[in-house]
Amino acid sequence: MQFSLNTLVLLRKRVVHLIRLIMSTLLLVIIATIALAAEGIDFDKALKIGSGKIMVIEFTDPDCPYCRKAYQYFLTRTDVTLYIFFNPLSSHQHAREKAQYILSSDDRERAYAEVMAGLFDSVSPAGITEKGKKLLEEQTAIANKLGINEVPVFMISGRIVKGFDQKKLEQLLPR
Repeated sequence: MQFSLNTLVLLRKRVVHLIRLIMSTLLLVIIATIALAAEGIDFDKALKIGSGKIMVIEFTDPDCPYCRKAYQYFLTRTDVTLYIFFNPLSSHQHAREKAQYILSSDDRERAYAEVMAGLFDSVSPAGITEKGKKLLEEQTAIANKLGINEVPVFMISGRIVKGFDQKKLEQLLPR
């Protein structure tokens, strides 16, 4: 069976269109699944920073350089309330103990600022409690339940932004 060149080109275009349609549909299903799962998040487990009217859920790692860039960016956004869940990557050797330190602190916002500023990059933090360890386990369980295995990940008004993409964030967070 032989096909003309025009027929093959048309067939290729249809296959590419079908693949794009399937990928778009799959992406929408994934986003909808995460958004629905986000409705069941226990925000009492999060580190809450700010009091702005826009809610941003962030999954972060204290040693991730892109997470630190996101931290610097959100310092400028007084219109946002951040709900931070730690999800330390295994490739960051000290991230877990830094997250535990933050979650053990009586002043978690200050501890978070210290860690994200790099104050514990060459010194181990002290004062880690069982409560902080347990809270980190609960936060990572939330990330796992949502299928989040990378950082940073942001949830804003049902939309997902993977990685620190300032342009995408600003599109979702108009001033």
